[in-house]
Amino acid sequence: MNPVSTCQRMPVSLTRVVLLIPTLDRSGAEKQCTLLATHLPRDQFDVHVIALTRGGPFAKDLSAAGIPLTVIGKRSRFDPSSFWRLRQELKRLQPDILHTWLFAANSYGRLCAGVIPRARVVVSERCVDSWKSGWQLWLDQRLIGRTDRLIGNSPSVVEFYGELGVPAEKLVCIPNGIDLPAQSLPADRTALLAELKLPPDAFVAGFVGRLARQKRVEDLIWAVETLRQIRNRLQLVIVGDGPERAKLEDFSREVHCTQHVHFLGQREDATRFLGALDVFCLASSFEGMSNSVMEAMAAGLPAIASDIPPNRELVVPNETGFLCKLGDTVGFMQYLRRLIDEPGLGARLGAAGRERIQTLFSIQTMVGRHVDLYRQLTGR
Repeated sequence: MNPVSTCQRMPVSLTRVVLLIPTLDRSGAEKQCTLLATHLPRDQFDVHVIALTRGGPFAKDLSAAGIPLTVIGKRSRFDPSSFWRLRQELKRLQPDILHTWLFAANSYGRLCAGVIPRARVVVSERCVDSWKSGWQLWLDQRLIGRTDRLIGNSPSVVEFYGELGVPAEKLVCIPNGIDLPAQSLPADRTALLAELKLPPDAFVAGFVGRLARQKRVEDLIWAVETLRQIRNRLQLVIVGDGPERAKLEDFSREVHCTQHVHFLGQREDATRFLGALDVFCLASSFEGMSNSVMEAMAAGLPAIASDIPPNRELVVPNETGFLCKLGDTVGFMQYLRRLIDEPGLGARLGAAGRERIQTLFSIQTMVGRHVDLYRQLTGR
């Protein structure tokens, strides 16, 4: 199988950057990779993206920006033919910077990097990867010597890989970047509530993201169902898809809450539904830096999140939202009740959250820090 590729050699004055990622599915790391690819200054960088396994929705963004894309077509966890195809593609492109994202691409990229001796290898880790098995952590450690820099998107991710053995001089923290909407919550909330068939006076909690076990969406369903016994205006909107969706829908039927827990599935316009929410909720057991929380805060929503290190870096208790102990459904209930019972509190927290995102987590800041790193590594 030959890689599908469109690429033209650019003037030698440009720094060639290859971004290698497993897929272009609609998820957090893929979004950040696409934002970086499409916002790097074109008068300084010749950018090429390689998808190791398959493309995905973000391929459209790359195409619209004129970013060449190669799809390698990896078919299994250990695929020698895809390893060979990746080596050939890297040999052809001869990048100055090979920047890899997520475990599969981080591994394949570093193992193939020998064919491009001049390239500096940058690895992006997007989560406190407590899920990794022993052999994956072993491989990460073995490949430290082939790593020029490891980027974590939060201090907690950097700390995790420091404890794994990555030298401090190779570690860099570059937080995610988020596109700040021109305004906070849209004026058409009434229309959105009608579209979702929710009462005009509903208090709407929401989650947007992948429905995977570590997101602990069941905790949110349980908290909402219990609180509704005394605050029946409360509704829960869940936007996204994933391996846990069927289980979560079964659970909502078992506890008889299908009338006020609403599964919207995967939506291209997911962020539009933030306009129907009064609060964003995230109960995850582990994260990197949650794009969903950042988007909600950028839209002017307060956030209630699990008290894990990456969430602490976004949500400031009593300033931009609230933090609950992991698995503390009672804590989620208490803060939801407080937001329902104290008019104006959510708007105040949301405004502070939007300002925090604007100040610390803009796309321009994220891209600028990558540009500085690439210049440092290449001496340009």
